[in-house]
Amino acid sequence: MHNYATESDALVPLNRAEDTYRRLKEDLFNFRLLPGDHFSENEIAARMEVSRTPVREALFRLQREGYVSVLPRMGWQVRPLDFEKFDQIYEVRILLEESSLQRLSRKDKVSSIGALMQTWCCPPDLRESNAKTVWMLDEDFHAGLVAAGGNPEIWRIHHDVMERLRIIRRLDFTKPQRVSATYEEHAAILEQIHRGRIGEAQRLLRSHIDASRLEVRKITLSMLYEARLEKSNT
Repeated sequence: MHNYATESDALVPLNRAEDTYRRLKEDLFNFRLLPGDHFSENEIAARMEVSRTPVREALFRLQREGYVSVLPRMGWQVRPLDFEKFDQIYEVRILLEESSLQRLSRKDKVSSIGALMQTWCCPPDLRESNAKTVWMLDEDFHAGLVAAGGNPEIWRIHHDVMERLRIIRRLDFTKPQRVSATYEEHAAILEQIHRGRIGEAQRLLRSHIDASRLEVRKITLSMLYEARLEKSNT
């Protein structure tokens, strides 16, 4: 028996709606759809060779996530990147991770961060270099620190916060020097936790996240400039 989602009295297989959502989100993340761009459901449906129903369902989902807006009688628009809002979200993220480190001070630190130390405290020749792999490992690192704190609600909120930052955070490892810096900074944070110096670990963590925040802003603006230049030349 198949599961189906309904929209406008039509039946849409859930996998088709999910695939349309995933492809649209990739278009946003890769700046094929640029901030400020206007488009219609018909245009997207024609390009993706699907009906309007899964497109509409995907767009409403992206609207709830804050990526697009619907404009009366004008179709849809990609929402501009709001770096002031991103800065505010980053501050929430830092508070959540610092709080988790404080909770970690009352736990068995070795068992809590053992797996993370195996990944990040390794010789340079054993480090990952693929940008996407390092990004996923970095996500696991920060989620792992929060999980080690032992509060599932903090982990849930942190997960939601990271999802809101993902459109820019995934660009952090497109530069080789950022990969190297991340390994070194993660290892330093873990070393301080292992030694029980939670205050120093918190200081290093905040500095690490701030450096990443500034770097992804520069990379994002550069990629947006290049994407707009390429679009204007086509």
